[in-house]
Amino acid sequence: MENYSKARTVESACECPFSGIPADTPQILVKDGSKIRNLLRFALSRMEAKPRPPEEEGEEASRQLVFTASGKGVAKAITCVEMVKRRVKGLHQLTRLAYRTVVEVWEPLEPDAGLDSLTVNRNLPAIWILLTTAPLDPEQPGYQPAGRYDTLWALGASREVGGASSGPRPAHRRKRGGGGGGGGGGGAGSARGRTGGRNTGRTREAPKGPS
Repeated sequence: MENYSKARTVESACECPFSGIPADTPQILVKDGSKIRNLLRFALSRMEAKPRPPEEEGEEASRQLVFTASGKGVAKAITCVEMVKRRVKGLHQLTRLAYRTVVEVWEPLEPDAGLDSLTVNRNLPAIWILLTTAPLDPEQPGYQPAGRYDTLWALGASREVGGASSGPRPAHRRKRGGGGGGGGGGGAGSARGRTGGRNTGRTREAPKGPS
């Protein structure tokens, strides 16, 4: 492709796979260059509970939000969803996977070289994640109940606390002069024993004959 340059890129529209949600439900499109802090600021402003006026007290309206991403933005979208669930309790999750078609048009660098334009179709993996405070059908594929995220975090925290209470294992200290000193001491002791045996022994006198 060194003789071509990318002229334009056209992404096909991917419809929201969640049916039955209100038309004004916010949809956050996460791209590879999106800033997580900006995405979280907008998502939390829509999902965090706000104090209601006294005249509107009663049954609380459900709050919901949709994250969508494709290609390299999928991992960032999942990260944002988990962080929102960490901040806002009691959220039900529904996940859908799909593919988004991207059409790339490449033009030759030299029009007089006799090269034709190229059209490349690519299928990128896409993800749709619905977060809502309203209960969902647990039989749907991709459903994750509320509270499951808290359970995993509590289990991980209990394991960390249990590991910290046991404390680090004491390190084995090496004795100074263990090998050479011990051997030298033993050798000196055996030498002293042998020397002492020779010095303390009595010499036997030869028997005297008749004068």
